[in-house]
Amino acid sequence: MAGHSKWSNIKHRKGAQDAKRGKLFMKLAREIFMAAKDGGGDPDTNPTLRLAIDKARTNNMPNDNIDRAIKKATGDLEGVNYEEYTYEGYGPGGVAVMVKVLTDNKNRTAADVRHAFNKNDGNLGENGCVSFMFNRQGYLVIDRNSADIDEESVMLEAIEAGAEEMETTDEQFEIFTEPEAFSDVKADLEESGYAFKSAEVTMIPETYTFLEEEGVEKMLKLIDMLEDNDDVQEVYHNLDADEEVLEKLS
Repeated sequence: MAGHSKWSNIKHRKGAQDAKRGKLFMKLAREIFMAAKDGGGDPDTNPTLRLAIDKARTNNMPNDNIDRAIKKATGDLEGVNYEEYTYEGYGPGGVAVMVKVLTDNKNRTAADVRHAFNKNDGNLGENGCVSFMFNRQGYLVIDRNSADIDEESVMLEAIEAGAEEMETTDEQFEIFTEPEAFSDVKADLEESGYAFKSAEVTMIPETYTFLEEEGVEKMLKLIDMLEDNDDVQEVYHNLDADEEVLEKLS
């Protein structure tokens, strides 16, 4: 689907901003904490924890940070208790937005998320108001410029490993999987020598809402404000915009 590439361009912008703010490790630690709390501290028997650890390592998170998050979740170290919630609403121009949070104070976080929507021409909605527009999928990105990689070979190996589809841009190969197949596809491709620029299970929109420059600027301010919140783990949306506009505003 052509829409995947629209989503990934904005997604990559988001990832770069998270890293610049220096908050990425904290958010990854919370994700590991929740996975270990819900399913135990052994990644061999807890696939959700294994995915969270893989994501942390992809982002160069130190092993000590990973181990500490697991120990806090399993009671080996004292720590706060986080709960997971998802908020849904609409941004400027009717862009669908989902906000995944991990918080130790639901009232505070809900108020902060609502304030971000209200301040940026959006509105928080009821649970389920936009989630039907998104599909949970595995997403793997291989940088085609990092090595001499043949497109047909990557596609055949990805399909053989269990991937659903692959898209090619000038810069990269984007591989999509069912969530349950993500770990196996990733492991098989790693065994074949491929390295990933990005690898995660995420929410990808089925349709997109196109905005002109003024609306895009407002929408990006909403995303930035949400991501500045320490409790916010992920912001999913279906914004579509011209590449030139995104480059200018970035």
